[in-house]
Amino acid sequence: MNPLHATKSGFLVCIAVCMFIYTFTYLKDTLSEEPNEQKLNANIVECGFYPDELCSALFVGKTAAFRIGNVCQNIYQSKSLNCIQTSCNCSTVLKTLHFITRPLSDEEGNFSLAYIITIHKELEMFVKLLRAIYMPQNIYCIHVDEKSPKDYKAAVQNIVNCFENIFISSKRESVVYGGFSRLQADINCMRDLVNSKIKWNYVINLCGQDYPIKTNKDIIQYIKSKWNGKNMTPGVVQPLHMKHRTQVSYREYVRSGMSYVYPTNNTKAKPPHNLTIYFGSAYYILTKEFVEFTLTDARAKDLLEWSRDTYSPDEHYWVTLNRLNDAPGATPNADWEGNIRAIKWKDQEGTIHEGCKGHYIRDICVYGLGDLQWIIESPHLFANKFEPATYPLVMDCLERRYRLKVLHQAEVPIEDHWRFQEENYFNMKLN
Repeated sequence: MNPLHATKSGFLVCIAVCMFIYTFTYLKDTLSEEPNEQKLNANIVECGFYPDELCSALFVGKTAAFRIGNVCQNIYQSKSLNCIQTSCNCSTVLKTLHFITRPLSDEEGNFSLAYIITIHKELEMFVKLLRAIYMPQNIYCIHVDEKSPKDYKAAVQNIVNCFENIFISSKRESVVYGGFSRLQADINCMRDLVNSKIKWNYVINLCGQDYPIKTNKDIIQYIKSKWNGKNMTPGVVQPLHMKHRTQVSYREYVRSGMSYVYPTNNTKAKPPHNLTIYFGSAYYILTKEFVEFTLTDARAKDLLEWSRDTYSPDEHYWVTLNRLNDAPGATPNADWEGNIRAIKWKDQEGTIHEGCKGHYIRDICVYGLGDLQWIIESPHLFANKFEPATYPLVMDCLERRYRLKVLHQAEVPIEDHWRFQEENYFNMKLN
């Protein structure tokens, strides 16, 4: 090696290490100061070679990284995503938002996935999710809640207009948590998808607070190896403590900014066709043949009508139909199999997980920095739930790591705008 080059490289590394040590020491002192003083210093502190080296430490659970990360996160403002609020040239949209524009392998190019994404808020999170799962050979139906503000709908439309394989559902619902409208939103998208000219193999449903853990290639290989031609609808025969959901009639209330589901005093009739009702996840991975079956079969149609006044029917509808012996791709004897969604439920603390490091909403963990290691070590395909406005560094770390993983698997030349990172001494490493 040229002595001059060696000296120059060594000097740069020395400077980098010194800056990192200084940052860590400075932040450590900052954390011990009074709250007002801490806030003042946090606004001027330099958070090191942020965020790659910090994210790498968070992914392996280093305690110091959580302390530094919380300070950096409080002052960190995610770079605004260009071309969202206003119309942009579509070429600019693709490049500035880092969308991948070609199939990354023959295997992926020959196996198209359909996605249903239901959204109603947090535009930035939607863009992060969409660009993570986007591949040009796939197809995407976006259901925007009818109650969403006009500027939100317009911003989503601005993005969708730049893609031939992304569209907004032709019929939109005012979605109520736990109500029939949530199930109807998926079905509206399914009708659009089966009529699309783009051929697809499986459909996956997501909400706006989901994010992938596994790559497009990983998902395809998981489907092929474990579920080839079968549907994934994790669930069991409806437990006793869940029977109230289908034994009495429920109604949706939507008025003046409020929406909820409430029970009535009316007792429901027994399920049609003497169907056994199951209880499971609202999230699924379904074959196209099964989707066509649910839209046309008499039992499926009658069960749908019967489910209109039940509580959270999306948690019994798909799993019940997938247990029918003659349904395409049915899994009549399945249980909770299918690693679709990683969720930290509050009642599973101490068994499935060691607690939520963010905070709980409706007994579901909104992930904090201390959850990152658990997320990336999960065998599931996707994770829920994320709030980038509350924990911006969580999403920043995840999406940078995820894109590295995607590009690492690519079997085609990588275009510069697909990358999130610029080359530096502290680029995040997958391992």
